[in-house]
Amino acid sequence: MDNKVIGENIRVLRENAGFTQNNIAGFMKVDQSFVSKVEKGERSLSSDMLEKLATLFGVAMDQIESESMTASKLSFAFRGSEFTPDEMEAFSAVNKIALNSEFMRVILKEAKS
Repeated sequence: MDNKVIGENIRVLRENAGFTQNNIAGFMKVDQSFVSKVEKGERSLSSDMLEKLATLFGVAMDQIESESMTASKLSFAFRGSEFTPDEMEAFSAVNKIALNSEFMRVILKEAKS
């Protein structure tokens, strides 16, 4: 895994979602400086942390690791800029449901083929 690629992808996803580094830090239960270092490629994430962020952003983990990351098809508009960790957990849960629904749609489509 290339920390710089992952960090840049996380920054892009975070900004596209309208979240701040502080939002992500509260959600991940880390300091904001850790999020900053991850985005700069100076720190790496555990696979659990990477999976948690992928779910929050509504993308597959391999997309975050990809040098040619594509934008998420999941798109929800949230009003505000400062969210509590509980609100972030709720956003993540909604995205997990949407990701699972998309996965099931693909499986069913393949089964019909």
